[in-house]
Amino acid sequence: MEQPHPGCRGAEAVLNLQPGSSISVAHHPLFGPHDDLILLELDEKLLPHILHQRVTLRGQPDEDAVLCTPSKTYGIKFVGNSNSVFLIPPSDHPILCKASEDHNGKGHIQQASASVIKVAPGSMELVEVAPRLDKLRLLLSENPYRSEEALQFEDVDGMEKRITGLYTWDDLVDKIQASDEELRTGLMAFSAAEIDGYWRIVDEEYMGKLLMALFPSSVLNDWSLNALNEDEVVRVLVQDGFPQKLAHHCLSVYGSKVGEGVNGSCLWSLDERRVCVHFAREILRGGKRKMESLMEEWRHKIPEGLQASFDMLEGEVLTEKLGVDLWVRAFSVSALPLTPAERFSALFKERAKWEWKDLQPYIRDLKVPGLSLEGLLLKYTRRIQPTLDAEPIFSAR
Repeated sequence: MEQPHPGCRGAEAVLNLQPGSSISVAHHPLFGPHDDLILLELDEKLLPHILHQRVTLRGQPDEDAVLCTPSKTYGIKFVGNSNSVFLIPPSDHPILCKASEDHNGKGHIQQASASVIKVAPGSMELVEVAPRLDKLRLLLSENPYRSEEALQFEDVDGMEKRITGLYTWDDLVDKIQASDEELRTGLMAFSAAEIDGYWRIVDEEYMGKLLMALFPSSVLNDWSLNALNEDEVVRVLVQDGFPQKLAHHCLSVYGSKVGEGVNGSCLWSLDERRVCVHFAREILRGGKRKMESLMEEWRHKIPEGLQASFDMLEGEVLTEKLGVDLWVRAFSVSALPLTPAERFSALFKERAKWEWKDLQPYIRDLKVPGLSLEGLLLKYTRRIQPTLDAEPIFSAR
């Protein structure tokens, strides 16, 4: 018997099949592996993004690709099928209709059958994952903005030199596996600013110079640190030789918007913790310090009107008892890896055992879709608690 050749009967013939009825299934004349066709399984919340072309695939050739919507990132994994899954194209698909015309022209009689163009060995599934922002921090760290750059605006050679290791928004979208929203959040978390079209982090020493210029000006102009007028602050900092963009950046890094002034200018309040932590980091860049020495110099450095408290340094420092003295050294969560496995590895290289009060500031920022902080602890640590009253101790699993 001659193998039936399908007419222009596609997926609709199967979708509209009534209960109790049947339809024959035949190989399409172009049946084959068709490696360029892959099934993708979606849930309803993702379907509109796909249909309205609001998704992108991101990743370099040496990376596993991820799918990004405007706000989330999804890992892609292949799941094999235990049963045969037939792929039947729609009847109006050009390939199906062209094949039908060819066969009709050769005198074949159309059959009421569905044309199978491929047997799918499996499908791609999407699993929400955390954005991969460690690479973003690495790229931004290649060429931080430093004070000497402010003197190179007129220097053509200097401008050419600065091109190396700089990245525009489009460059970062191409290189970083994160949605646009997650990428912007990451840039804010790393205190990056767009300068001359490139996203940069600003050297801490330069940020310190901006702060040190701001505080005397606040005294001279009788500004309240809780209601700084943006236009006035920027004008004065520009007069002191700082680029306008960096003057705005200083306010966004160390302050928060609190309203509008009488002339429509934004009002900013300096964040006490952020400012105090900046000066503590500055002191500890010289090495570990005795607690008493650190607190004395720290309180001397911060401007009048701000109050330093050691509690502000959670996630910024570690302490250790040596003899009768308590020493403090820098160990900032902002410098640790962002992926849980690498984060816990770095923590247990620093200390073999952690008390919860010390560990918690270094892991509370970890965000893994579908996994709570307790789940991360179960996955990466061993918990030891000799008695119910004792503080739990965590070691590497």
